[in-house]
Amino acid sequence: MNWIRKMWHIYTMEYCTAIEMNKIMFFAATWMQLEAIILSEISQKQKIKYHIFSLISGS
Repeated sequence: MNWIRKMWHIYTMEYCTAIEMNKIMFFAATWMQLEAIILSEISQKQKIKYHIFSLISGS
């Protein structure tokens, strides 16, 4: 009977660890998407500045 409790504890801990890892991976993926959006917005702003400068300077 004691070995059943030990096995139950091991499986429960593995399950909880898997859930936590899933949360961490989800957070990392969300963070990477946010970083990509921010970099895209920065790039877009630089393109707009370049086009405005080109229009003003006539080049």
